[in-house]
Amino acid sequence: MCTSQTADSPSHTVSVPLKDPSIMKVAIYSRGGQTIQQQDLLLVLEALKKAGIEAVVYKEILEQFREGILAANHPLPPSFEGSQDLDDSFDALFSLGGDGTLLDTVCLVRDSRIPVLGVNYGRLGFLASLGKEKIDEAVEALQSRTYVSDKRGLLHLDASVPLFGNAPFALNEFVIHKREFSPMIKIHTYLNGEFLNTFWSDGLIVSTPTGSTGYSLSCNGPVVFPDSESFVITPIAPHNLNIRPIVVPNHNVLSFEVEGRVDDFICTLDSRKELVEKNIQLAIRKEDFCFNLIRLNENNFLRTLREKLTWGFDTRNRNR
Repeated sequence: MCTSQTADSPSHTVSVPLKDPSIMKVAIYSRGGQTIQQQDLLLVLEALKKAGIEAVVYKEILEQFREGILAANHPLPPSFEGSQDLDDSFDALFSLGGDGTLLDTVCLVRDSRIPVLGVNYGRLGFLASLGKEKIDEAVEALQSRTYVSDKRGLLHLDASVPLFGNAPFALNEFVIHKREFSPMIKIHTYLNGEFLNTFWSDGLIVSTPTGSTGYSLSCNGPVVFPDSESFVITPIAPHNLNIRPIVVPNHNVLSFEVEGRVDDFICTLDSRKELVEKNIQLAIRKEDFCFNLIRLNENNFLRTLREKLTWGFDTRNRNR
């Protein structure tokens, strides 16, 4: 989803018209394909139109459903192509899909601070926790500004060579992982330059509190509240019985040296990945800006834990 842009890139004509400041404006993003159907998009467009909110649709999705929108006698909305089109005239962005779709929007909104609402058309929907049947309720909350905007911390990757274009940040996690058929690797890890540990493993996860319920959790990492100022370091299939995940304050800088029998390894930020040579220097720090995640008042973190991950579920307590 994230693409690299440089100062030498050709100028881009934005298809978003000038906004009347009295009208709310919402961007709509989805991966399309099998994620959402034409009727799903039309329902969102109708709900926004009814509320007097202007919708601006991601260009690829608009092209995919253009004929269906026109056939439904709905006016064709304006479109946007990327982060360069999303300015402070937007009041929110709707992410239609699952958690992967919502992670794409991190690269779209970047440091614009546009709040994002994740509407779940996928399976689990931990970040995109709002059910698609609650679109009208979400639009009403947006219009009346009765929603809650959670500030989610991001992590930033610094490297000795350019990696991940103009988006070297992540909402969930940074991962170092051995290549598919290579032996385990050794990851020498440092905290503010001081040696922390060497992880003999298939890889290492550094997650934000938001990402603690993702890949890190599946590797036996702890669940951390979203407003915790921390990083979670979780080894992947460690070759030591005495190695456990550790939580460190996120004002620290984590740096890594990778040793192995092959010359490169896989490095990921959320769902994006690059192949990195093992002599490349890597460091993780807290990003300078946050990601604003919209939730309705009743959808708090503990409720999501119980409903999505069945945390603490016990048939003896089912009346609670």
